[in-house]
Amino acid sequence: MFEAAELGRKISREEFDALAPSLRTELLDLQQQLREADFPVIIVFAGVDGAGKNESVNLINEWLDPRWIVTRAYGKPSDEEAERPAFWRFWRDLPPKGKIGLFLSSWYHDPLIARVHGHASAVEFDESLRPIIRFEKTLADEGALILKFWMHLSRPAQKKRLKSLEKEPLTAWQVTETDWKHYELYDKFVAAAERMIMQTSKGHASWRIVEGADSRYRSAVVLQTIKEAITAHLAARAAARKVAAEMKQATRGTDEEATVPVALPPQPTILSSLDMTQAIDSTAYAHLFQEQRARLAHLYRAAIEARLSTVLVFEGWDAAGKGGTIRRLTNALNARDYQVIPIAAPTEEERAQHYLWRFWRHIARAGRVTVFDRSWYGRVLVERVEGFCSEEAWRRAYNEINDFEEQLTCHGIVLCKFWLHITSEEQLARFTARGEIDYKKWKLTDEDWRNRGKWSEYEQAVNDMVERSSTSAAPWTLVEANSKSFARVKVMQTVADALEKALDRLEKHKK
Repeated sequence: MFEAAELGRKISREEFDALAPSLRTELLDLQQQLREADFPVIIVFAGVDGAGKNESVNLINEWLDPRWIVTRAYGKPSDEEAERPAFWRFWRDLPPKGKIGLFLSSWYHDPLIARVHGHASAVEFDESLRPIIRFEKTLADEGALILKFWMHLSRPAQKKRLKSLEKEPLTAWQVTETDWKHYELYDKFVAAAERMIMQTSKGHASWRIVEGADSRYRSAVVLQTIKEAITAHLAARAAARKVAAEMKQATRGTDEEATVPVALPPQPTILSSLDMTQAIDSTAYAHLFQEQRARLAHLYRAAIEARLSTVLVFEGWDAAGKGGTIRRLTNALNARDYQVIPIAAPTEEERAQHYLWRFWRHIARAGRVTVFDRSWYGRVLVERVEGFCSEEAWRRAYNEINDFEEQLTCHGIVLCKFWLHITSEEQLARFTARGEIDYKKWKLTDEDWRNRGKWSEYEQAVNDMVERSSTSAAPWTLVEANSKSFARVKVMQTVADALEKALDRLEKHKK
């Protein structure tokens, strides 16, 4: 695989100086076009020590406007990073739409090092690459342009390069003891890199192997590749928008001419199977609520001691009681240890990122409780029903969400997801009551009434959501919430049960 990157190719100073002005001008022009684009550019640099990764990043920052570039390099995870799933720090650092992100020692570093040092078998190495493939596919599906450069040197060329850097006082600091240890493991590095590139070079995120012995040749290849890729991606995105607009216009014309379809009778959903008569009388509620509240308070403190994080997701109909349930649940916790994240329409900053970015950034440190009042499921609920994203986008979101939640639970986070269900009649009664109570009038909006008119569409979306995303590690709990008392006790008991189960599992693991 790397033979073509060991041919000793070079570019003379005169040749490089001749192409540099126009290439730099074209890249700067593309960067200005990119600022108005609907996608980010993510560039990953990996490769042999001394092959020019750092120099390439520095050159890009020198040639282009660094205000529109995000540069990130990673070392050993900090305490803050280690307390969260591994990809948290990468999601946090992603460039927004219109910017370029340069990544050194990125998501490929740890799997590669583990394989080289014999800490991972070939099978384990392949397994560690699968989350990377899914991560890049998730970003590319939302439009991101992903470029990956493997900077290569032959073994003799690497030795020569390291000695050359070491010899000069101004560059000697760049060569570390680790670099020479890696040199001794050169063959293992190359073998692992070859396997990694074969597994992770995809159409949406392919690797470009660059011969790094000659700095001018290396720079020309990297910069020319970036120029061509951004040019092509801008054109492709523009063409896709044009086709989508034409299809939308054509569909609108077809809809105007189409005959009215025959209405199918309502089909049962998972929600229609719930027993909505379940309730708790006031006397029983007072006892059960206090009992479960005390139990939850005890278990949550034990979870803090065990550094066990909890994420709670609340979805449900308007007026289903999400806010009241959350307030009563958090009343059992210390305010220092939890945060409630109310999710509304995304801000301008959030719209410039992948839709999962704003949820990743709120994942808390070990031992904390994070409560989402509405969540990432807006993608397959509101955005689906209201047409805020394409059908292709919300359909693929099920897999993206399942992958996100799998990363949370595999990290040991306790994840509980609740859909608070009420009947249409109960919602109407609550809407009417809200309109008559001064301190609750603010809760009732025109949007609530408009959403009520799409009840059947939302019910089908909820049915599909549960069907596609209720997994063994992250199941949905459907809460019969016509009775607020019943709903609050059920939610609190479910959270306590999940914490108890997780703590028991940790205790058994210690033994």
